Amino acid sequence: MKTDRRSFLKKTATAAVGVGLVGTANAMSAKSYRNIIGANDRLHIAIQGLGRRYFSYIEGIAAKENNVHLKYLCDVMPSQLDKAQERVGKKIDYKIKSEEDIRNIINDKNIDAIFMATPDHWHTPGAIMAMQAGKHVYLEKPCSHNPHENKLVVAAQKKYNKIVQMGNQQRSSLESQEIIAEIHNGVIGEIYKAVAFYTNGRGKVPVPVKAAPPVELNWDLFQGPSPRKEYTHDTWNYNWHWYGWDFGTAEMGNNATHELDIARWALDVKYPEYVEVNAGKRQFKDDGWEMYDQMEATFTFANDRVIQWDGDSRNAYKKYGRGRGTIIYGTKGLIIVDRDGYELYSLKGKLIKEKKSGGSEGGLALGGGGNLTTRHVTNFFDAIRGKEKLTSSIEVGAVSQMLTHYANISYRINKGFNVDENSGKIFDRDAMKLWSRTYEPGWEPKL
Repeated sequence: MKTDRRSFLKKTATAAVGVGLVGTANAMSAKSYRNIIGANDRLHIAIQGLGRRYFSYIEGIAAKENNVHLKYLCDVMPSQLDKAQERVGKKIDYKIKSEEDIRNIINDKNIDAIFMATPDHWHTPGAIMAMQAGKHVYLEKPCSHNPHENKLVVAAQKKYNKIVQMGNQQRSSLESQEIIAEIHNGVIGEIYKAVAFYTNGRGKVPVPVKAAPPVELNWDLFQGPSPRKEYTHDTWNYNWHWYGWDFGTAEMGNNATHELDIARWALDVKYPEYVEVNAGKRQFKDDGWEMYDQMEATFTFANDRVIQWDGDSRNAYKKYGRGRGTIIYGTKGLIIVDRDGYELYSLKGKLIKEKKSGGSEGGLALGGGGNLTTRHVTNFFDAIRGKEKLTSSIEVGAVSQMLTHYANISYRINKGFNVDENSGKIFDRDAMKLWSRTYEPGWEPKL
């Protein structure tokens, strides 16, 4: 349908030049002229979730060459909507609708795509609802809350044939693409190990205390697919990450997703054969943090390859000289790659080559945002239009996401387990009890 509209548009625009449209355009504002010329090819989109991540999309959305109209901003907290309207209004010069309930947006037949930046438990159910309604989806990490959802969201993409970009934006780094291609071509010989790491200095969080939800907050809609429970103080404002497993996926889903994806990409592996972790709550033991804040995980693959994860959420010492990144080891040297570029070293430890992006997305700031996300967003739009392939299709991203689920499950059952390297299924009864979750009746994600 849209291809036909674009073809019609090109023919109409060409013919119009001969009958005086250019002269008409001179009498219009530039904005009005753009609206006429681009209307049939314009993508109408919405953003769901207005916390720390949404604003990183705005540069790509606002870019004139992307020809996108942001129709809705959506959040269950009105104050978030108000703040977002004010902030986005400084970048976009037209009125954007505010909406509390994403289901109303999904029912809008004029919406082409939805950006989903909600708490983790909403990601797969929301994405499936959107795809069923014919929408393309930019799905933030983690793309799923559990392994069952991980398989389901990929199946949904295949069934409904929609474009689904996972928000692991380092896949759009030109430097990462370049060096991983060189790794696959043998620049450091045979690769055998990757160490993915992350450090942060997160502080104490309040002990959860039952309280009335903030007056404005739609607590029922916030919970969405998750079984209903009483509200606890300050859950909605990022602390849902650390208050149990109803909404969040701990630091593995929150940040390890990125570096583990790079490690898996570099080693050219799929599912591991064995997973084990050593993890625990090491800092501020009297606070409200209910999960591990330090984890070492080992994923053993076929062909004698291994990925190790080294994560410290609340000890900010940069043991690898930087806050996050991935080290890839080969028989002829090693490479350190992060969001800011890469460094190639010989076996003697001599720097042979380095390349820096000079971008703005290399740090640990909450929400991030910068050149990588803008490129990732633009790639999403171009893929919808058939101009490019996705840099991180959900089918690829979901495999990396499984590593985080394996690690979380291993932590929760306090033992390692074997995995089917072809299907990703776990060979452990205790672990398989955590393959899925309990849903609020009527909210179960289904194809």
